[in-house]
Amino acid sequence: MSDPEDKKLRAVPPLDAEAERLAKGEGLEKAERLANDEGLDKAEALAEAEALAEAEALAEGDALEDEPEALVDDAAPLTRRARFRRRGIYLLPNLITSGALFAGFYAIVAGMNGDFVAAALAVFVAFALDTADGRVARLTNTESAFGAEYDSLSDMVAFGVAPALVAFSWGLSSLGQAGWVVTFIYMACAALRLARFNTKGDNASFTGLASPSAAAILACCVWVWESYEGGTPSSFAAAGMGVITLVTGLLMVSNFRYYSPKSINFKDRVPFMTLVLIVLGSSLLLMDPPTVLLILFTGYALSGPVQFVWRRLRQKRSA
Repeated sequence: MSDPEDKKLRAVPPLDAEAERLAKGEGLEKAERLANDEGLDKAEALAEAEALAEAEALAEGDALEDEPEALVDDAAPLTRRARFRRRGIYLLPNLITSGALFAGFYAIVAGMNGDFVAAALAVFVAFALDTADGRVARLTNTESAFGAEYDSLSDMVAFGVAPALVAFSWGLSSLGQAGWVVTFIYMACAALRLARFNTKGDNASFTGLASPSAAAILACCVWVWESYEGGTPSSFAAAGMGVITLVTGLLMVSNFRYYSPKSINFKDRVPFMTLVLIVLGSSLLLMDPPTVLLILFTGYALSGPVQFVWRRLRQKRSA
């Protein structure tokens, strides 16, 4: 049982500066009335007014003591509402993450139905949304631990499960046991890559190939085949896809360092030629999207091992 005095103190909030000012003003008015009505001087009238105010405060305290539970119970719903607001989540970045999750799910369904171009495009839609949700969260100051965990689970579906199953449905299934083993290795490497990123974090550079880039390589391979060859892939093409899937998965869990686009500051000034190169690159991309994207992401995937070898050669020359 709690002490009634403690309940009374909790039920009566402390006066703020405005309330104290008003109380003093009312006390002066009462003192002036007493001085006029009863012929007291100003000092005696002020003392009498203060005594009356203390008596009224004690009377109010006794009334609150009679019903303290009701006042405490009335404050409880406000506390629950405030606690609910603290437990809420930010809508905008998590809505974008949900879109990326749906794109990954759609890629799986499209791949199982044999619509491989749509599956590849869905992986790139997930890629774009995954890039957007983090930037939107940082720009709107809505980053949260929940958003980070939800984004990681969405990445596992969109860039781990979806591209692996699309590649398996496209041609790896024809390799038999080797096909599903390679598929599982890729998914496991994607999960390990995401777990390492969540525990260590990468800002200036990535340790291991990022899972969205790995997924883009598999999606581009399928997209290029469907654009130029089409039909059921040959055993040679399926074996080549198996090698690409395995190497891409191993690059995700490697210790190679990769450039992180997070270090790009879009608010900084850039040379004029940078804009010219972006326009030229966009024009080339529109000419043949699957081939250009495959070249770009393959070059990015090879940049990690190339930089590693280059640094080792420089160290040997300087030694």
